[in-house]
Amino acid sequence: MKYAFIRAHREEFGVRAMCRVLRVHFSGFYAWLREPLSHRAQEDARQTELIRQAWAESCECWT
Repeated sequence: MKYAFIRAHREEFGVRAMCRVLRVHFSGFYAWLREPLSHRAQEDARQTELIRQAWAESCECWT
């Protein structure tokens, strides 16, 4: 969660400053950025896309 927050706000605030405030090491943040998505996150993304496609194909209404 902390790393995701840092990623979302790194243009606003410095990465090192946020790491210091959130008490995480900046090298851990950069290692996290390089890691691929977990299998669960990949499956979540796949299912989300399937839901979006079904929504679009149903004229954006559920019956």
